[in-house]
Amino acid sequence: MGAAGNMSSAGVPEVLVFGGTSEGREIAEWLGSRGSCTVHISSLTEYGGSLVSGLPRVRALTGRMLPEQMESLMREHAFSCVVDATHPYAVGVSSNIATCAASCGVPLYRVLREGEPEGPWIGLDTAEQAAAYVAKRPGKVLLTTGSKDLATYVAALPDYRERLYARILPVPSSIAAADGLGVPASHIVAMQGPFSQELNKALLREFGIGIMVTKASGAAGGFWEKVEAARECGVELVVIHRPVETEGCSLEQVKQTLMNVHGL
Repeated sequence: MGAAGNMSSAGVPEVLVFGGTSEGREIAEWLGSRGSCTVHISSLTEYGGSLVSGLPRVRALTGRMLPEQMESLMREHAFSCVVDATHPYAVGVSSNIATCAASCGVPLYRVLREGEPEGPWIGLDTAEQAAAYVAKRPGKVLLTTGSKDLATYVAALPDYRERLYARILPVPSSIAAADGLGVPASHIVAMQGPFSQELNKALLREFGIGIMVTKASGAAGGFWEKVEAARECGVELVVIHRPVETEGCSLEQVKQTLMNVHGL
């Protein structure tokens, strides 16, 4: 399958973007505004799809996609290329995307965020390590890593009903997961980020938080706003390290490639 010659049945190039991230939305909006192709953007939640549904030449695909579904989609549309703009921690998803793109012979471009910073915080490798750490520390905990690993913290903190607060996506599945684990409704903050420094500070102060847990999600994920909010409020910050990625390009480099190589 050629790098630049694939077209939809209407003669318009098609591009597949994976990621409900800010980078994924930016790529979709940028391509749509150029009018050079039709963009299909896949995100996990309906909420993520709603953020791009009104963009010109952009078609939102929502829901978890299995590898066989990815491959079927790629073969059906003969995309000019695939852009993986999924979250830095979605390692399994990125692996599936790469495997399917290679099987279909479709050029793949991985968007990398800036390198992980170092700073005055506690850096740990996994959610299990973070949960074990906060379990030994006093104070209320604000978990800003979503609902996926919430069960790990619930299991580690015997007094989680009093100590643990969870900031999660405002979607039914995430709220149901937190509720099913017994997290009190008053301890669930269902909001879409990234968040401003002031809003982070307000939440830390409102709940009397002593420890905030986050991922090293970079500027696109509102990381530095959390860092500054924690510093100003005297809150201990625990950061889960980002998986190491060796292949990929910056957002701007991917845009340049889409223009120069694919004529988009």
